[in-house]
Amino acid sequence: MQTALLCVLVAGLLPYAFTGVAKAVGPRYDNRDVRAWQSHLNGVPYRAHAAHLNSFEAFPLFAAAVLAAMVAGANPGRVNALALAFIVLRLAYFGAYLANLALLRSLLWFGAIGCSVAIFVAALRAA
Repeated sequence: MQTALLCVLVAGLLPYAFTGVAKAVGPRYDNRDVRAWQSHLNGVPYRAHAAHLNSFEAFPLFAAAVLAAMVAGANPGRVNALALAFIVLRLAYFGAYLANLALLRSLLWFGAIGCSVAIFVAALRAA
């Protein structure tokens, strides 16, 4: 399950990459008052920041699922595949968010959450 653990690391770092996009394409970033700067974002920088926040929300379930699967001795091939799918879906989610494709973004969000749930189910079956 080395791949799944690597995916946990990547998922944990994605929010920082997403906020980096907001800072790179948004108005001049003010590190002295980050919250005020964020509250004035709109368009692509705003959506990048929103994806950043959502990534923090999606991470705990995914990380807990992978760890539960490891402890329970779930099928490593299945867990690795689902973890990779989670990362791909989250990256696609970010792209859909930036492109302002709300329906696609929601479908990708559900797919990624579904991967986390499926990893938990694999852990439950193995326990």
